[in-house]
Amino acid sequence: MSSESTIVVNDIHSQLNNTRVAEIVKVESAEDIHATILKATQQDQSISIAGGRHAMGGQQFGTDTVLIDTTNLNRVLTFDRKTGLIEVEAGIQWPKLIDYLIETQKEAPWSQQWSIAQKQTGADRLSIGGSLSCNAHGRGLKMRPMISDVESFTLVDAAGKFLQCSRKENHELFGLVGGGYGLFGVIYSVTLRLLPRQKVERVVELITIDKLQVGFEQRIQDGFIYGDFQFSTDEKSDDFLYRGVFSCYRPVDLDTALPAAQKELSENNWNELFYLAHADKAETFRQYTSYYLSTSGQIYASDIHQMSVYMDDYHHELDHRLDGKEQATEIITEIYVPRPALPDFLAEAREYFRANKVNMVYGTIRLIQKDDESFLAWAKQSYACIIFNLDTVHTPAGIEHSATTFRSLIDMAIVRGGSYYLTYHIYATRSQVETCYPQFAEFLRLKRLYDPQERFQSNWYRHYREMFGEEKTNEYSLKSMVWPHETST
Repeated sequence: MSSESTIVVNDIHSQLNNTRVAEIVKVESAEDIHATILKATQQDQSISIAGGRHAMGGQQFGTDTVLIDTTNLNRVLTFDRKTGLIEVEAGIQWPKLIDYLIETQKEAPWSQQWSIAQKQTGADRLSIGGSLSCNAHGRGLKMRPMISDVESFTLVDAAGKFLQCSRKENHELFGLVGGGYGLFGVIYSVTLRLLPRQKVERVVELITIDKLQVGFEQRIQDGFIYGDFQFSTDEKSDDFLYRGVFSCYRPVDLDTALPAAQKELSENNWNELFYLAHADKAETFRQYTSYYLSTSGQIYASDIHQMSVYMDDYHHELDHRLDGKEQATEIITEIYVPRPALPDFLAEAREYFRANKVNMVYGTIRLIQKDDESFLAWAKQSYACIIFNLDTVHTPAGIEHSATTFRSLIDMAIVRGGSYYLTYHIYATRSQVETCYPQFAEFLRLKRLYDPQERFQSNWYRHYREMFGEEKTNEYSLKSMVWPHETST
């Protein structure tokens, strides 16, 4: 266990969460977690928890907290090849877990191999504990959020007690911690339910939004298990938020060969696409569409096809190439609408984006099945999920422009019976939070019930505690949460 004193941290993607913490403690064992909690209790310090540092809403950092860094909690503890259950320390990240499964089973026939059901897309280096804490999801066509893939987990609570949480044991905590953003304790280990490893064929076509719901339904009927739709972001084109690349994956016979060499985008290719997404959106869509259509029919392993290319700090180089006068990054929102309402929602969003000069550089649509297990469930029904990446200049006006856009999108979803994802930002109004998450006040009450000293805190939690008028709201003003210093490495 090692620690650093008085340091500033930030999230990787939006880089809008510069936060001063009292100390970073890099735990390496369950005993380290226990000792850190007891020490913080003795010194009356609050604790925040971070893994891959990709969350953008302030969930993993708290001003002046002791930050528990879980990245060294990265071991596989047990793997039952008969049941497909694997227990891992919560700091392990998806690439290491997938590599372990591939290496451990390389001598076994495909019919006896296991793999993950799903992981979040866009970035790989997220921890399993962090993915569970935000109740992430992937591109499964008939899958529920990640909590459905979890058999159980071990939690170290505010008193330093080790609690086994599952659907049968500490059931309420099981639902609160899954999607509870680290507020009920430190997840030490997670037991995942694996699925049989498969080979899948990518099938790609170019379609329009009005045909997407039928397209998804047909793919599901035909046995496809993964898929998404990536739409045009060129606001000058009739294709904007209307036409896109529809990519789905269906199982093939396990005897099908996996070619040693297939078409794939290199890091340089991705860098150029990132640049074009900001500089020439029409050309981006042309190149992206051409590439994906050319890969239709390629065969992948069901785990490897879920991996992504993500380059840390890619926007710094973009700012130079684009001759930006101010730093900028992308920030994300994820909106949910009932599936039949998707075309109408996107038509209104299209009009709003054009009228308000919203600079969207990437967007995708996936499906999600209803989640009936997590307390703070975002998948209240089987929604269409729309992800928007907005290029955001790091000035008060630039940030507020994106925040206003996000609130407008949430309103568009609400009138159609939809909702939004809490993970990516804290720009929603109280009315929007209560409409989309009517259980939120009860969530805060249960937080204090299980953690009466509020040992586990984050700037995300403090924001909502103040929003809902809870006690101790003046201890940290929102203005002091973010500190204008260089990010630590």
